[in-house]
Amino acid sequence: MAPVRVYLGSDHAGFELKAALIGWLREAGHEPVDCGPATYVPDDDYPVYVMRAAHGVAGDPGSMGIVIGGSGNGEQIASNKIPGIRAALAWTEETARLARQHNDANVLSLGARMYSDTDAIGFAKIFVETPFSQEPRHARRLEMIADYEKSGELPPLPGTA
Repeated sequence: MAPVRVYLGSDHAGFELKAALIGWLREAGHEPVDCGPATYVPDDDYPVYVMRAAHGVAGDPGSMGIVIGGSGNGEQIASNKIPGIRAALAWTEETARLARQHNDANVLSLGARMYSDTDAIGFAKIFVETPFSQEPRHARRLEMIADYEKSGELPPLPGTA
């Protein structure tokens, strides 16, 4: 697999896992970009860092992102506010795989308090290495989402287009 540039951001809860993921990404030949925090700050705010990681992905076609917090929920929500981002929360190998295969997710959200570092790195490996399936039904759905992002208009109800 070709090397991938991967933007990472976390909060205090995800700080140690972020460091482990950066180490794994480097060992695997990928290019991690650390969007912060640079040091552990026990009461920092995740949007500061995870939105920068998502913004990096949005401006760098072909790149991916990994955002990490305690549960991964807030990090996913914040990342999805950046136009062009499709952030998915993974809690199993299958959810990591399907995020890529079915949703062409470009940002993986992980909860550092939800599973071991070994499992989280496994989810990241699957996410980074799994291609989008290109199946027409999945592409059609993603097009609906992209169209909404551009126009603000909801997809038409079936039979009304």
